[in-house]
Amino acid sequence: MGRREVETVFFGGGTPTQLPAADLVRILAAIDESFGLADGVEVTTEANPDSVTLESLQTLHAGGFTRISFGVQSAVPHVLATLERTHDPAGVPQAISWARQAGFEQLSVDLIYGTPGESMDDWRASITQAIALAPDHISAYALIVEQGTAFARKVRRGEVVMPDDDETADKYVLADELFAAAGLDWYELSNWARDDAAQCRHNVLYWHSDDWLGIGPGAHSHVAGERWWNVKHPAAYAQRLAADELPRQDGETIDAATARVEQIMLETRLRSGLDLGVLSAEAQTAVPSLLERGMVTQHENHLVLTQQGRLLADAVVRELVD
Repeated sequence: MGRREVETVFFGGGTPTQLPAADLVRILAAIDESFGLADGVEVTTEANPDSVTLESLQTLHAGGFTRISFGVQSAVPHVLATLERTHDPAGVPQAISWARQAGFEQLSVDLIYGTPGESMDDWRASITQAIALAPDHISAYALIVEQGTAFARKVRRGEVVMPDDDETADKYVLADELFAAAGLDWYELSNWARDDAAQCRHNVLYWHSDDWLGIGPGAHSHVAGERWWNVKHPAAYAQRLAADELPRQDGETIDAATARVEQIMLETRLRSGLDLGVLSAEAQTAVPSLLERGMVTQHENHLVLTQQGRLLADAVVRELVD
């Protein structure tokens, strides 16, 4: 790939802070040595609230980390138990306080809604606690059941019952309205920020289909129109590296038609909207109907989802692609 200056780094896909903070700093230093970190680089790590200490956060910040995203998920113990999360919600404010004390200026909180057994009051309590933490950024995702997991087997056996779509939509609307009232504006379907500077630059990179290099088992990369992914199992990944082989499992070249569809799918999710010039002549004919139904608004030459449109974003994308 050559030496390409790195503008954002994101440690995630699990709980990176299970590793000693000094090891995370060593990895960041190796990235800097291999590629070079840009001035003003954004460096994020995900963390469980119970996986950090004041000392570990001080080590991370001193080592170049600029942003931390806490997996709070819920403020309600029985919901956390269903999600098999280990932290006590009462300890979350302490973790946030430590992060601020360590010098982190950008703090994010991740929430999950739609967990089986979660009431609307439960969800409101989680939103209220998250807002009270005064983060710069909040992500709120509907629970997705991954096939092949123990949780998926419980759903299939009827041991837990997923909420219906209307209830999930109501929870999204409640979150959007309460976040907005607290000064957090949506900039992507599942993400709200206090201002432009608080947006996650790394995730915005994904939504604009820019280049990124994924490191680790199962990580995906996208560089210059090529997409590839690594072997998933950690042991297989380690064996490839020990044999001085690339850990790549497979990949694909993205043709122009696929790139256009992906651009529509991803940029429609953003508050900045989708450039009308990307749409085919046939897809352009769907725009008046979407406007009339209140699914989108038009700002100059961009289509932007309304709140109703955000609830049905996949359906809107299908109309714009067909």
